[in-house]
Amino acid sequence: MGINWRKYSHSVITKVIGFMLAILCFTSASSIFLNIELVHNADVSIAFEDGYYNGKDYLSDSSEVIESLRRIGNYKSEEHILNGGTLIEDRILNEEEDLFREFRYNSKSYNFNLSDEENYTKFKEVYAEKILQIRTNLIKEELNNYKATIQRLEKHQAQGLIYYAKNDETEFTNTPNKAEDYFRSFPSYMIFDGYKQEVFPQEVKENSQYNWITSNINQLGQKEVMYIAFTAEYLNPRIAEWKENKLFVTNSLYQMAGFLLVLAIAFIYLVLVIGRKPLKDHEVYLNSIDRIYNDLNIGMCVLLIASWVGAINILDHLKIYYLIFPITLLITTLVVILVLSLVKHLKNRSLIKHTLTFKIFYRLFRFINDIYNSGRVGVKVVLIVIGYPIIVAITFFMFPITIGVAAWLTLKKVKEFEAIKEGVKQVKEGDVHYTINVAGGGEFAKLASDINSITDGLYKAVENETKSERLKSELITNVSHDIRTPLTSIITYVDLLKHEKDQTKVEGYLEIIDQKSQRLKVLTENLFEAAKASSGTIAVNFETIDLVSLITQGLGELDDRIQERKLEFKTNYPRDKVYIKADGKLLWRAIENLLSNIFKYALEGSRVYIEIIDSGTGVTLIIKNISAYELNISSDELMERFKRGDESRSSQGSGLGLSIAKSLIEIQKGSFNIEIDGDLFKAIIQLNSFN
Repeated sequence: MGINWRKYSHSVITKVIGFMLAILCFTSASSIFLNIELVHNADVSIAFEDGYYNGKDYLSDSSEVIESLRRIGNYKSEEHILNGGTLIEDRILNEEEDLFREFRYNSKSYNFNLSDEENYTKFKEVYAEKILQIRTNLIKEELNNYKATIQRLEKHQAQGLIYYAKNDETEFTNTPNKAEDYFRSFPSYMIFDGYKQEVFPQEVKENSQYNWITSNINQLGQKEVMYIAFTAEYLNPRIAEWKENKLFVTNSLYQMAGFLLVLAIAFIYLVLVIGRKPLKDHEVYLNSIDRIYNDLNIGMCVLLIASWVGAINILDHLKIYYLIFPITLLITTLVVILVLSLVKHLKNRSLIKHTLTFKIFYRLFRFINDIYNSGRVGVKVVLIVIGYPIIVAITFFMFPITIGVAAWLTLKKVKEFEAIKEGVKQVKEGDVHYTINVAGGGEFAKLASDINSITDGLYKAVENETKSERLKSELITNVSHDIRTPLTSIITYVDLLKHEKDQTKVEGYLEIIDQKSQRLKVLTENLFEAAKASSGTIAVNFETIDLVSLITQGLGELDDRIQERKLEFKTNYPRDKVYIKADGKLLWRAIENLLSNIFKYALEGSRVYIEIIDSGTGVTLIIKNISAYELNISSDELMERFKRGDESRSSQGSGLGLSIAKSLIEIQKGSFNIEIDGDLFKAIIQLNSFN
């Protein structure tokens, strides 16, 4: 059944039928649309209008009447215009400025050596007649506009329009009855008196284009009055015409919708089956038309569409509408054939490759790329030596420009070489900060970039060496201080014990010696643990751990220390358990180091925030607290061994906690970072989630 259906749907006859349906439906839909727009001069939007008063026709006529009455109010009378009463000085000045620009660019009398004021004086002498003519021309223009406005009003009056307008002391009307109630007696009216606006019927205000009227009314003065009435004689033929147009447009749109639906089905069918044969599933078959390059194909489609638009305009101008269908049918047939050819190339994945532009640029690129990939500057120089005379010969009529361009390019390359030479000299003399600035992507630019990379590496090496020496010095100083302090105390009190006879003091001395020895023991163990962690010799036993449970249990065990420091822990965990892949003992040791750091350095009575974020691919643990000491140190320096937040080193910390925590997290394939913002200390641990 499937094979028979495919054989039928992919047959030549079925394709021809689909093709004919597509072009006929498109041609019919286009002809109907053009028939609406050109032959009947109808607006398609009329099909969606609820009534004549809600449509564009009523508002267009009303707006034209209001605009005409408003203009007449400004013109007042023909005598007023002839006396220049409607002229605005700014308009006269603008016309005069236009003449001055014409004088500047076209007149030989304009002198660039003189000032604008002097030239303007000269302009008034040369263009005296034209300047005098400005006022006359503007008055003629205003008079023509006034007469045209009167004619438009007379046309509406002959069809049944009644109006009354008053502007200052001037009245314009075609009825002796000026009462508002008289105008309200008609089927449709508009009354505007200052800020008062009364329109009937009310659905006029519901029209989406009502702003056409209000935009003109808003220009009326507070004392201006305008009454307009539309008689039944005026409205009835317009309403009948509106109903006839609406019926015609609505039926035409239904016909267009039917044709477009069939067109869509036929075109989709053609897109699916074009280039395929009944018993071949994947291969796309091309014909002689498909040999046309796709960019030329697209250009031909654009040209055909432009020709169709031009032909329709000519036919509309000549009023020869019966030729629209055959011309549209012919051009649609050609365009559909070309478009289906593009569809076949799209299926064949050759839409871009089968273009004349692609082939030209591809071959040019291959040629240039082959020369560039030769990798030898000598070859490029030879090509320049050979190519330049050829270019000069071809452009012999402009050889001075060609020689000038060559000289400029040569000078530019020489300057680039000198810049590189100077840069190498500066670096050789020890200026590792020197940067060679050579723009572009040529050989010299690449050489300069390579030299800059060498100087950057040299600068970083010197900087790292300096930093390393500084850290070594600080490390020795800090270790010496931290070890010497308890050791000195032990030696001092041992010496006191040798000569002390009072048993009470002896016990006190022994207690101090015990405290200092324990301090020395902790310091030694931390130092050993830090060395072991950084060397990576600690065995790691990866297992699945619930991070939430680990932290909750740990905080419970440390509750005494939390209460002692009066710290308030705020936690933000996901609702579900968060499983990670890590070593439980090593992970807790790292977290415990951070918590110990908080107990030692956090501001007493402050809050500590612990947040766990599960992103799916990894888990982030964030611990934040407020330091009791001023953190006037960078996060990088704080990570160094024997560095403390209190520079006075008066606390009991060893300065190894963060370094040990970082090493322990890293050997578990995680990352450890800290951030400092004022007195806010923030530790960020990122671990691998359990998949």
